[in-house]
Amino acid sequence: MFRPRVPHIGAIVAALALAGALTAEPARAGVIQVRPGESAVAALSRAAPGDTLHLGPGAFKGDLVVDQHDVTIEGEPGSALQGSGTGNAIWVKAPGVTIRGLTIRGSGMTLIDKDSGVFVDRTADRARVENNVFEDNLIAVYLDGPHDAVVRGNRIQGLRTLRLSERGPAISLWNTPGSQVVDNDIRSGRDGVFSVTSNHNVVRGNTFHDLRFAVHFMYTNDSEVAGNLSVGNTVGYVLMYSDRLRVHDNVSDGDRDHGLLFNYANGSRVEDNVVRGGDKCVFVYNANKNRFAGNWFEGCRIGVHFTAGSEGNEITGNAFVNNRIQVMYVGTRLLDWSVRGRGNYYSDNPAFDLKGSGIADTAYRPNDLMDQVIWRAPAAKMLLNSPAVQVVRWAQAAFPAIHPGGVFDSAPLMKPPRPPALARLAP
Repeated sequence: MFRPRVPHIGAIVAALALAGALTAEPARAGVIQVRPGESAVAALSRAAPGDTLHLGPGAFKGDLVVDQHDVTIEGEPGSALQGSGTGNAIWVKAPGVTIRGLTIRGSGMTLIDKDSGVFVDRTADRARVENNVFEDNLIAVYLDGPHDAVVRGNRIQGLRTLRLSERGPAISLWNTPGSQVVDNDIRSGRDGVFSVTSNHNVVRGNTFHDLRFAVHFMYTNDSEVAGNLSVGNTVGYVLMYSDRLRVHDNVSDGDRDHGLLFNYANGSRVEDNVVRGGDKCVFVYNANKNRFAGNWFEGCRIGVHFTAGSEGNEITGNAFVNNRIQVMYVGTRLLDWSVRGRGNYYSDNPAFDLKGSGIADTAYRPNDLMDQVIWRAPAAKMLLNSPAVQVVRWAQAAFPAIHPGGVFDSAPLMKPPRPPALARLAP
């Protein structure tokens, strides 16, 4: 008796799925045009994942909450989003969202609530905030825990109506691994970039003006600060309680107190930076096992101030140029600032190089016994021109064994290395 062969149920399901795939139309992302006078909030409520909300020129009410993934909110020249003055002008909750091309104003004014122009929540991985203008926001952009977010090409003006201590940071990062802050122009906030308890971040190519700190890291590890320009701030780059950083090719020009400040920052590479002007080019406080190489420190009251331990650091190939005090090390432990026969350049070093090797024939000692006395007892400055002080300094020159210890450079350079970042300094 003939029995027809019945296909296996799995084969039937696979065939139906293939037929559906061949006949179904692919989903297409839509563009929702929003004209002046229309509600951006209402338009956003109609958006599906992957859609673009395009705002025409004009002002739109903000307080947007973006909870659809992969949505883009974009503007054209003249598009402005005005927050209500409470909370966030834009709150991003979904992953893959892009905010670009807008002027964003009017966040709330409460620091404890993290009121921001754009607040990116921890559920909003891969957010992109790019090519916007931020005005009159307490915080411009807050990355509150997303992974791999990008803040790029924005122009940020802080709240100049508030006192400096009352302002928020322009861009704040908290526990946002892999996120990047790139090519932004930042002015008049409290800190330019403030990062806390984060890792694998990049802060690159930004310009900072009129701030307390240009870049401020706390407990931010395995991260990079590169190619930034800090001009006329209180301090340029403040790196605290952070390990394994790469800090390179940055410029600090005329920052008032410090160009670079390291406090409990360990195991980092600090290379090819330029600091010009200010009280201290570099302040190093209990920062250990770092490498300082190829940097240019010029025109400060103190070139580098080492204190509170700061052990195991390599200092090589740097240029100390026309600082009133090239090196200030308050301690008696003997530290050689040369590595594998290569030291640093000091503009006040009168040594010769009879061998023509590029290395001075004699060691350089930036501090003597009287420096140590004056740092510990500033009133002793009254005696600087006395015969007794001159005798002590003559004796140290004649009998080097009576030097008090501290920093010396056994292989000082005859010519200064010139990092590429020098070309970015204004004449």
